[in-house]
Amino acid sequence: MYATFVKDQVNQMAPHFRNIFVLVRTNPLAEISQIIPVSYLIPFSVAQKIDLSNKPENVHVFQTPVLYLPTGRGYEKLGRKHLKSVEKVIQQHALRFDLIHAHFTWSSGYVGSKLKEKYAVPFIITAHGMDIYDMPFRNTFYKETISAILNSADHIITVSQNNVRCIRKLDIKKPVSVILNGYNDAVFFPLDQQECKNNLGLPLNKKIVVNVAKLYDVVKGHEILIRAMSEVIKKRDDVVCYIVGDGELKASLENLISTLHLNHCVTIVGAKPHNEIPLWINACDVFVLPSLNEGNPVVMSECLGCGKPFIGTRVGGIPDIISSDTYGILSEPGNVKELANNILESLDRQWDHDAILTYARQFTWKEISKEIIAVYRSFE
Repeated sequence: MYATFVKDQVNQMAPHFRNIFVLVRTNPLAEISQIIPVSYLIPFSVAQKIDLSNKPENVHVFQTPVLYLPTGRGYEKLGRKHLKSVEKVIQQHALRFDLIHAHFTWSSGYVGSKLKEKYAVPFIITAHGMDIYDMPFRNTFYKETISAILNSADHIITVSQNNVRCIRKLDIKKPVSVILNGYNDAVFFPLDQQECKNNLGLPLNKKIVVNVAKLYDVVKGHEILIRAMSEVIKKRDDVVCYIVGDGELKASLENLISTLHLNHCVTIVGAKPHNEIPLWINACDVFVLPSLNEGNPVVMSECLGCGKPFIGTRVGGIPDIISSDTYGILSEPGNVKELANNILESLDRQWDHDAILTYARQFTWKEISKEIIAVYRSFE
């Protein structure tokens, strides 16, 4: 993709290169969502995967279309199709490159490993989340394929110590660096809370809980949040929760909200433009992401970059960042009562927003990109 977190790090690194070629896998089937609003397909549409605004002149973005069915079998067959599409673009545009960096092990990592064989240039791969803590352990195909991809890399980057442990389970011997996801501090920074509430039409006399995550994977824990809000309102009647996101789970989550009689205090507001997300975060009193599993969620750093406390779970790379209750409170994944208690505690606490912001500055893409560049320079 060339949107949000991948885009931000690419743009930060652009001054160090003559050219960066970003090859984005797209699926023509997903464009159906531009005509018929099929929630499952929306995140995979070109409009969601490519954002050319503020693109540096030396960053060149190409689509590599691959037609495939979004099924288990269709996804397993994706690697060779993806490679063929990438090679076609390389040949059509006579692309010449000195280094390959693939994001996600499948299918981009597969393509990167094959390009390394053909063009004899260093190959770096970033394993982000479910592509390393989940996929390799689904079946023999993914375990063998992803193991081969990682072993073909010259250097592996991943975003949490938990991911490193998953990599070691695959008996990978290649060097691994933990480089956390960052945030764009030109977009995410503190804003006046009351002004943000006014701009969004939110109640000024309520405590605001905000969650931002796509609604297409139960792993983000939206059901847990909704059930926790049912407990929260038993203790306080001045709390409202806004879920920012869209996806195939929206209807079932809205049904749950109605079943629990929470329509007055929990609202799914749908997907919002990326440049509007800072308003939602700054409007909140606490930000909540009750994930059941994670890599290193970018929205966590974005939350901290706005000076807001992060209420999350002890999964993936989250405990690596929320290492002190100065910055947030963590619960066990799936524990509704513990999450509810943490939300209540966070609403009662006087947070040091300046301390949160100061801590967050080490996670800006400007700082994180220095670590990625250091890996690149090791191959000069």
